[in-house]
Amino acid sequence: MTDTQSERRPRRDPSGRLATIGDLVGTAMAGLVTGAVLLLILEAILSLTHVSEFGDTSGWLAIILPVWLFVEEFRAEGFGASRVVVALLSAGFAVAAGMTVAGFAASQFEFPTLVSGLAGAAGFTVVYCLIWFYGLRWLNDRNG
Repeated sequence: MTDTQSERRPRRDPSGRLATIGDLVGTAMAGLVTGAVLLLILEAILSLTHVSEFGDTSGWLAIILPVWLFVEEFRAEGFGASRVVVALLSAGFAVAAGMTVAGFAASQFEFPTLVSGLAGAAGFTVVYCLIWFYGLRWLNDRNG
């Protein structure tokens, strides 16, 4: 029998940040999917108890776990102006991209609030991850 060593996933650097873009996006998307499943369960319960129609709840609620991950990444970065600048830029571009995707899904495809919100949350998550990861490393390399 051979002894196998498994590498811990997701990988983290010495400061506690996620080490690769794949780890960051994968962890954020796993949180988004978990939030979406919990939101669908909530939506099913509300629909079965006749509290609301299925699809009326905002899909943006699924973004709670990815935002928690982003706050932990922000805290792990340590002190400095670069983390604040990149976080603000990431949040601004991510909100704009998420709202664009959600608006497009709602108007062009006439999806219910739940589906268009989930699409917007996915767009937000991907854009935030990309700008945060690459922007922070670029700014840190530039500042020394």
